[in-house]
Amino acid sequence: MKNILSNKATFLFVVLVGFFVTNALVAEFIGVKIFALEPTLGFRPLEWNLFGQSGSLMLTAGVLLWPVVFVMTDLINEYFGKKAVRILSWLTAALITYAFAMVFGAIRLDPAGWWVTTFAGKGVPDMQAAFSQIFGQGMWIIMGSLVAFLLGQLIDAVSFHKMRVLTGDKHLWLRATGSTLISQFIDSFVVLYIAFVLGPQKWSISLFLAIGTVNYAYKFIVAIVLTPAIYGAHFLIDLYLGEALSLQLRTEARGGERAD
Repeated sequence: MKNILSNKATFLFVVLVGFFVTNALVAEFIGVKIFALEPTLGFRPLEWNLFGQSGSLMLTAGVLLWPVVFVMTDLINEYFGKKAVRILSWLTAALITYAFAMVFGAIRLDPAGWWVTTFAGKGVPDMQAAFSQIFGQGMWIIMGSLVAFLLGQLIDAVSFHKMRVLTGDKHLWLRATGSTLISQFIDSFVVLYIAFVLGPQKWSISLFLAIGTVNYAYKFIVAIVLTPAIYGAHFLIDLYLGEALSLQLRTEARGGERAD
């Protein structure tokens, strides 16, 4: 443990990976909820009409965290390279699969009789059914989430790398924000199509396009808004690493990718 803490590059990698995996896992579990944007913000529904779907703007709760995941992806790519992102993406997909397997195991446990009706007075007559419906999202949602996650991550890594080859150490905003906008477009629509159009809920194409468009619009705006945060994180990391080590890591990350 002492060696990890004393090695700044290793410690930085552990911290970034920790934030990355935690946000990815939480986003997967909360993504089953569809929420209305305007009432959440305290406004009356604006009665938007997108692809024939009218009412409040609808988003999946997972969109709250995915921008953070992609920011972590770009920071890891910046200092540790495309290969590190690729390995981490596959590892995280395996951990997500493991987490869902454990959840399905927990669902199959026989509930204590008193626990089932614990919150009946609060509108939840069957805690076992509620637990199963919320956490047991179904194979289609899990499959859609994993495919979208891996596609988004790998596309983000490749896009970031190509932009960095063109810009070098300049224009961090372009490679970070640009790669995120590309990858999140794929992520926004793939997960919904697999999970809810091909899956048992059989969403109409108009509903799929409406929710997918709003999700991407939110991610687009957040990606732009988070650009200063990326520069801030970059500044703090450089301050922590020191100029020499920071330059070494970024050079090795860029150089290693060019050799692919």
